[in-house]
Amino acid sequence: MNPATAVPAAAPLAPGPRLLPALGAVYRAQLSRARVARIPLLFVATFQSLGIMVMMRGVVDSGDNPSARAVVAGSSVLVVAFVALNLLAQYFGRLRATGGLDHYATLPVPPAAVVLGAAGAYASFTLPGTLLTAAVGAGLFGLPWANLWILLAVVPLAGAALSGLGAACGLLAPRQEIATLLGQLGMSAALLLGVLPAGRMPEPIRLLRDLLPSTYGVEAFARTFDPAPAWSAVVGDLAVCAAVGAVSLSVATWAFRRAAVADR
Repeated sequence: MNPATAVPAAAPLAPGPRLLPALGAVYRAQLSRARVARIPLLFVATFQSLGIMVMMRGVVDSGDNPSARAVVAGSSVLVVAFVALNLLAQYFGRLRATGGLDHYATLPVPPAAVVLGAAGAYASFTLPGTLLTAAVGAGLFGLPWANLWILLAVVPLAGAALSGLGAACGLLAPRQEIATLLGQLGMSAALLLGVLPAGRMPEPIRLLRDLLPSTYGVEAFARTFDPAPAWSAVVGDLAVCAAVGAVSLSVATWAFRRAAVADR
């Protein structure tokens, strides 16, 4: 073969995008978009939880008792459920219905980065509302403020578990309306099963409560109101949240790939 007409060797392909840099880029982009709705989002989520605590104060005695702990812990984690489960299900449901998945499918980012970035951006707005709800609730029910710092672990771990469920509901729902319905039902379950004292529930409802991942965040936070908290049990509850979070986010990532291929 004539050297002048030889076909040049193909240039090597650029390395694929790494997860962490792609995750950071998606997180910053989602954070800037969600920032527009930050104040209304925080107000609604926090005001809802504060209103529930005021209502429950009329039927639950103040002081260091299991019912007061359950109400304060459940109302605080409910802020996370409103955003991570309800709003994220609506967001991904709308994204799929409007063809927004096509945009992300063409970007050089792994599907896991899209799911984790969106979940992290939405969950980032829940910490101030959760801390405010917990502080007001502790004062309202006469509980100590000393261990409110545990929310720095409860919020991201419970948020990861609920975000994965919310994203999966939005991506797997065949229609946007069903995604919205699933998000609302999930938040209602977090409200009814997380805020109401478990000791007053029938046994079948308690078993159903154990299936809800936010329950373990509620239990971890409620245990810290004890004068001598059982930290091993707190860590165990948080470990369950972390494990469920890893599984649910993996399912959401699979659902993202499935939805992106089906919508093409």
